[in-house]
Parts: sequence; structure tokens; C-alpha cells
Amino acid sequence: MTGGWTYEGVQNSHRPSAGAGREELAGEVRRLIHATVTATASPATLAAAVAALRAVTDGLERAVPAGTGSGSGGVGSSSGSGAGSRAGAGSGGAGLAGAMPFDVVMGPCNPLAPPITIEFEPPRAIGHVVFTAPYEGAPGCVHGAVLAGAFDIVLTAANVIGGSAGPTRTLAIRYVRPTLVDTPSRFEAWVTAIDGRNISSTGRLLQDGVVTVEADGEFVALDRPLVDPTSRSARSDGSAEVS
Repeated sequence: MTGGWTYEGVQNSHRPSAGAGREELAGEVRRLIHATVTATASPATLAAAVAALRAVTDGLERAVPAGTGSGSGGVGSSSGSGAGSRAGAGSGGAGLAGAMPFDVVMGPCNPLAPPITIEFEPPRAIGHVVFTAPYEGAPGCVHGAVLAGAFDIVLTAANVIGGSAGPTRTLAIRYVRPTLVDTPSRFEAWVTAIDGRNISSTGRLLQDGVVTVEADGEFVALDRPLVDPTSRSARSDGSAEVS
């Protein structure tokens, strides 16, 4: 029990058991993920792969129990109706994602990413995501390492707003209470101090208006931010062009 929270009822009774070919399926998906981010295939080959995978996924989704946060049109689906569609042009966060398309947390081209979408609401960076079953640690709860990686990106986005982004020096995470899967999560982050080349930022994660995690980061300022939406544009290959 943590802060009045009880674990009872969190475990999802719909989770399937291991075995019966599930490990083999996971292994093939890992191969697919690797090929997705490394293959230099033609658009026609990619389109054919999308069609084949859509058929396979449609078949598997027919066996997904209701209420598990997945299914056609859900978070991360190709329909764009999930959290990944929130960052519109001019939100600022779209430029960040465009410069890091293969990022493991927010990269739209990385199938390991949820992905988190970032909105710039100066002086704060706001992140939106629904962590689904693949990001689970304890049953029904998001893995702490996943949350730490998410904070690293959201705090960096806050630094971009502050104009002094750079690599992470330290990241401190305080897990106030469990963060649940299949539940909308809102990250908020802002810069607290800039001292020469040192940047300090803080942030929090909320579910249903309740703080579940808090974070503090120390960063090293580069000469120019890693991604500055006011001075860079995203090329079609996903790299950043300095204007």
C-alpha cells in the first residue's frame, strides 16, 4: 500500500499465459522491429509489408479480450486515432519528434516507442501517452524503467523551450504511486534553473489528475539546443537542418 493506494484489483485477468507459441511469436516480432528501423526497402516493398502485417494483426486482434487498451484504431495503430495523432503542426513537439524519428520513447518510426507526443506550452513541455501492455512491469503497472526513459525526453523538451537543451547528466525519479497501464498519462516538465552550461529541470506524471511519479534532471547545455523549432526544420529523411 502506498499513499492509500492498494494493489488489489490492478492485475489484469485477461493477460494470456506464456507458451503455446507465444515466445516464438515474440521472437519474430523482435526481428520485425529490427528490420523496421534498419531496412532500406523501396516504398513498394514497405507498402506490401504493411498490407501483410495488417492482415496478421487483424487476425490476432480478433483474439484480444475487450478492455485491454488495444485493438483496431487504438494507441499506436496506423489509423492515427490514438495518442500519436495529438501533436499537430505548430505544437513545437512535432519538430522534436521529426528530428528524432527513431527515438525509443517518442520516435514515430520506432515500433518500440509508445510513442509519447509532446506539446509546447511555454514554459512547460506537456507529454501525452497511454502505456499499453507491452510496457508493463508488475501486472497492471507501467515498468519504472519505461517511465524514467519517458521523463528523460519530456525534461529535454522543457529544456528546448528554455533554449538550452543538451545531454543528460543525472536523472532522479521518485515513484509516488503505481502508474497504471491502459490509462491516459500526462507528463509536465519545466526548467527550474540555468547556470552557465548546467540546466536543471523538474517534472511530474499525472493519471486522472493524481501525481504518480516525480522527476528531476540535470543536463549539459550545448552551444545550440539539440532541436530548436525556431531555427531548424525537419528534412524528409528525419535529420535536422540548421537555418
